[in-house]
This record gives sequence, structure tokens and C-alpha cells, in this order.
Amino acid sequence: MRRAPPAVAEKKRSFCQATRFLSGRHVSTTTLRDVALRAHFEMHAASRAVSGTFASPSRASHASRAPPPRARFAPRASAGAGDVAGALFSTDKRPIILFDGVCNLCNGGVNLALDLDPPGKLRFAALQSDAGRALLARAGRDPSDISSIVLVEEHGAYVKSDAVLRIATYLENPALPAAAALGMFFPEQLRDAVYDLVAANRYELLGMKDECRLGDDRFDDRFVADAPNRGE
Repeated sequence: MRRAPPAVAEKKRSFCQATRFLSGRHVSTTTLRDVALRAHFEMHAASRAVSGTFASPSRASHASRAPPPRARFAPRASAGAGDVAGALFSTDKRPIILFDGVCNLCNGGVNLALDLDPPGKLRFAALQSDAGRALLARAGRDPSDISSIVLVEEHGAYVKSDAVLRIATYLENPALPAAAALGMFFPEQLRDAVYDLVAANRYELLGMKDECRLGDDRFDDRFVADAPNRGE
């Protein structure tokens, strides 16, 4: 027979002691019933607090919160990439979104992020730019890989659907962080499969630009195009 966890056993002992104490005194039936009900609810709460011994798995899953997107960081980033990343974040800690600079769909997403980020919490760099290529290497990706959006923070990087959900948490529209939290309940494999399908057909959906977008005259301080030289 499986033994009850210590927290539940303690509640049972307290209930038995209270019952013995009250049984030797002149108390009303209502008092005994109240003690029994209170002890029942306390034991139920204690059983749910322990790690699944008595708690219902279905209730535990509903009560759990969705984990945040997992940062994917380069385990063996090159020294040069590390130096560039350090320079990019040495005086400005704002995350950098790496996007396909010739993709109309991607550029539309950048415009939306600019509109929904009035405080300027995010920066942007084209995947094809020098800064973008250096940050890709730091994130453990091929510097020529433009297949996915990448969000690079000072101490981590996010790709594909994780990057999209993480970016949403920085934007000012209150519905977007809530949508990002909801999106994390879906399996990563499913989210990334949908992302890959859209990404693989992005040029067919909205076409391409003739030139790579490296900046925006309206947001000079929001775009990073050139990788800083070592020591800058």
C-alpha cells in the first residue's frame, strides 16, 4: 500500500487529535462537522501540493503555465562572432531581430513591429547584412542561412516560431503577449512546421524587393547594418 506523503499524514494526525479532543467535551454536532470539513479541505489542498502523489494529472496539467520560449545559443561560437556580438551589445542592450531584407512578407512584419514598439525596445538587422551574418554565427547558425527569423538577445537567441512568440512579448499591443503565452501551449514541432511552411513560400506569397532593406530613414537608431570592428 502506498504511504501518504508527509504533508497529508500531518493533516490526518491533526484531524484525529482534534476529533479526540472534541469527543471528550460537550460540543455541538455543528462544531464537529465544521472541524471535519475544514480538515478534509486542508488534506485535499496538501495532497494537491505534493508532486503528483494524489493530485489528478489532468488538473495538474491545466494548472501549469506554458513555459517561455527556449533560448538557443551557440555552444561553440567563433571568437570573431563573439567579439562582434559583444560590441553590438556593449552600449545598447536592446534585442536585435534578424529578418530577410528582400522578403516583402518579412519587411511587412518589420513595419508592424516598428509601429507596435513606440518605445523602441527592439532593433533590426537584415540577415544579409554584415551584422546579421555575424549574429547568425554567434547563434550557432550558418552565416548564409536566411531561412528563419532570429531574435538575438545579449545572452541568447531564438529562431522560427520561438522567435515570433518572443518578439510578441516586447510589443505594446496587450493582445500580442497574451497570444504568445497561448501559442506556447502548442508543441514546438507543430509551431515550427507551420512556420517552415510559410517561410518556404514567403516569396511566392508577397514577392521580393529589388534591394535588401538595411535601414529606414525614419528609424535610424533602430537598424544595425554594419558589424562593429573588433575593439570598437
